[in-house]
Amino acid sequence: MTIKQPNSTITPFNKKLTAPLSKESIRVLQINVGKRCNLACKHCHVEAGPKRTEELSPENCEELITLIYKFSQIKIVDLTGGAPEMNYGFKPLVEAAINTGKQVIVRSNLTIYFEDGFANFPDYFARHKIRIVASLPCYLADNVDKIRGNGVFDKSIKALQWLNQLGYGKNPELILDLVYNPQLPINDKFTLTPQQARLEEDYKLFLQENFAIVFNNLFTIANIPIGRTKFYLERNKLYTPYLQFLESNFNPDTVESLMCRDQLSIDYLGNIYDCDFNQMMALPAKTASRKTMTVRDLITNGNLDLIKIVETAAYCYGCTAGSGSSCGGTLIPE
Repeated sequence: MTIKQPNSTITPFNKKLTAPLSKESIRVLQINVGKRCNLACKHCHVEAGPKRTEELSPENCEELITLIYKFSQIKIVDLTGGAPEMNYGFKPLVEAAINTGKQVIVRSNLTIYFEDGFANFPDYFARHKIRIVASLPCYLADNVDKIRGNGVFDKSIKALQWLNQLGYGKNPELILDLVYNPQLPINDKFTLTPQQARLEEDYKLFLQENFAIVFNNLFTIANIPIGRTKFYLERNKLYTPYLQFLESNFNPDTVESLMCRDQLSIDYLGNIYDCDFNQMMALPAKTASRKTMTVRDLITNGNLDLIKIVETAAYCYGCTAGSGSSCGGTLIPE
């Protein structure tokens, strides 16, 4: 793939589109259950960490459970955080989704299993056949520890071996996916994420040969310039150049498959967003009358499809550069 050189200004994202970015029928509910986490990764767009206390309230959890039961069109309940396992309401939401026949995805940092009180989660996940999407931003220890903290790589490896022993990555009902994030740039020589299929081969070969680890899929996800990534870029005077680089590599073929189109992102307060990135930037989803929405509004109206147009911002170039980026990896064939 040819990497284009950036322009000197940033075009508003919606000006790149031939038509407003429209919603499709909602099938994915992504819930950020809270910002509590045992790690404080340098690239975390949520700015999660051990000192954060924000999480679901009992009332908001009950409303989300009602929502999950009410709408059969929801096919996937995607739980994220923070470390979602640490936050109030996690298991009740898992079980509501399981009871209604929905696929559950848990976005795990893996190291949480070694914290006091959380060692039961691998068995719990296997028992409920929960799909695990686990962060492993590189297969080399030094790179992982630079981003996520000393010792994180070793714990992640032990956690993956533990999951393999339970059948993850081997049993077709126990899906284990890994997530790659690029290193944060140290200068303005930016690059797009590597080719996903080729990098997946490298991951599988290295982890199998060195640790006897197997997994299903690798997802390459770009660093979106929000949260701690944005702070890092600003400190190093790279924020605007990085946005310019992303814009210069805008690929219109990715737009059709953007994750925001059939997904609702919900925060721990019950507010509705088009995606997790908009959630972190406090850019709420809006109806045609420009009304913001809550979980309670969706329940009261009996309709998940009240939002017709996706709210966009300059960081949307991060999802549409090159082969695209989403919570499920690249968006178009490479």
